[in-house]
This record gives sequence, C-alpha cells and structure tokens, in this order.
Amino acid sequence: MSIGAQLQHRGVTKVELRTDHDGRGGLQLRQLRLLLARPSWVLGTIMLGLAIVLQLTSLVFSPLIVVQPLGAVSLVITAIINARVSKTRLNKRSILAICLCVGGVGAFVLVAAFAAREVPVTEANLVTILIVLGVVLVVAAVAFAIFRRNLPAIGYVVGAGILYGFVATLAKSVISRIEQQQFDWLTVCCLIALLAAVILGAYFVQNAYASGPPDLVIAGLTVIDPLVAVTIGITILNEAAGAAGWQVAAFVAAGVVAIVGVFLLARVHPGVRTYDDNDDTQPASGQDPA
Repeated sequence: MSIGAQLQHRGVTKVELRTDHDGRGGLQLRQLRLLLARPSWVLGTIMLGLAIVLQLTSLVFSPLIVVQPLGAVSLVITAIINARVSKTRLNKRSILAICLCVGGVGAFVLVAAFAAREVPVTEANLVTILIVLGVVLVVAAVAFAIFRRNLPAIGYVVGAGILYGFVATLAKSVISRIEQQQFDWLTVCCLIALLAAVILGAYFVQNAYASGPPDLVIAGLTVIDPLVAVTIGITILNEAAGAAGWQVAAFVAAGVVAIVGVFLLARVHPGVRTYDDNDDTQPASGQDPA
C-alpha cells in the first residue's frame, strides 16, 4: 500500500505537469486516460490491488474490526518514503500527527482483538448496509458537484475513506455468502454497490494525490476507512456485542485520537497544497514549483 500510494502520486503529479492542471475541480477524463499510460501509476495501482487481495484474505480469518485498522502500519512507511523522494523534511507537528494516527489506530486494534467476535452476516444486515451506502454515494456525488472547485485534499480523503469503509464490509459479506454458496440477487446487489464505491472512492483518491502528499492520503484511508468499517461492524453486524463498557469507551477515545491526527496532518504537513483565490499559480508549500 505504501509503495503503491507513492507510485500513484508520482503518476498523477506527472500528468498534472503535462496537462498544466493544478488539481482544482477534480481530474478530467483526458487526465484519467493519461494516467493509464504512466508506468508508475499503473504499477502503483497493481501494488494497491495486491494489498487489497491480502486484506480480503485476512477478512476470511478474522473479524472486520481487527483486520481493517492494521493498515495504519503503512502510514509510517509512506511518510518515510515520501520524505525521501520529495526531499521534504517532516516537521515536528507532522511527526506528532502521524504518531497520533498510528497510536490511536493501534490502541483501537489492541482493544478490538480482545472484544471482537465473528458473527454471521444476515440478509437484514446486508439490506441495511446497502441502504446506508446508497445514501452515502448520493451525498458524496452531490457534495463533489457543488464544492469541487475549492475542495481540499482532506475533503477527497474523507470521502474516499468513508466509501472504502463500506467496500471492506461488503467484500467480507460477499466472501462469506460465496463460501456458504448463497450467490443470489442480494449478493449481486452487494457486488454492484461494492464496485460503485470502489470507482468513486478511487477517483477521490486520485484527486487527493493531485492536491496533497501521499502520506496524507494514506493517513486518511488507514484511519477513516477502518473507523467507518468498524462502526458498521459494531452498530450493524454486532461484532462487539460482548464488549465491556470500558472497551467501548476505549474505542471512542482511540478513534478520536486517530481522527485528530489526520486533520492535524492535513494542516501542518509541508507538502499539502492550499489554493489561493488571488494567485492560481502559487505552488504547494515544500514543493519545487518546477
């Protein structure tokens, strides 16, 4: 995931320079086609695909609320790689933000490992998840249409993280139903919804790369994605039905710490691009304008 994110970011940056596009308003169809011709972007996409395969394999053996947060390990690796590649030194507040993200998610996993339990996904659970995802897709599409001209990287990251949280949940559900030989209309609906969330989420991720550093994108995905998936696992799938009161409180506290880390990183990272309405040519802080 770490190396794939860096390669995708490199591909998006090169396409932006080639098309003289500053990332405002979202990537255009022509730019998306050009990405397919960038070897770095294609290789990065393949590596992210392999990461997803490993993640889905893990979901076969463990509850959702244990597997999903473990991707936070990639945030540390991504931050180190991006700092070396971009020759941008992380400041103390960026390091603090990364520590909050990883620490919050790590604490969440530690508690979840003892409180979580594997439960079968019922048809009523799936219908509820599909209805909620449908609402989320509509809201995300409308929000993008309205705010796309001034949407910062963190906005795209939050949108992608929420959508990918549903992707993990639906993927686990589909895997379970296929294992139980329940390939019916509901399974097909889950697959369609999963693909819709993947496509829109992937588009948001590429736009986030166009206006922010890869470690910010990974921070959002490895924190917001699992928190959404875990919320679904707790509220709809009842994976933490046996959790004690202090464990629930620990879930909330750890989640808040991780989210604070993401938004702090979005504010203080030296590679985050900010749009200035009075100067459309202003380069991102910490980046070479060339």
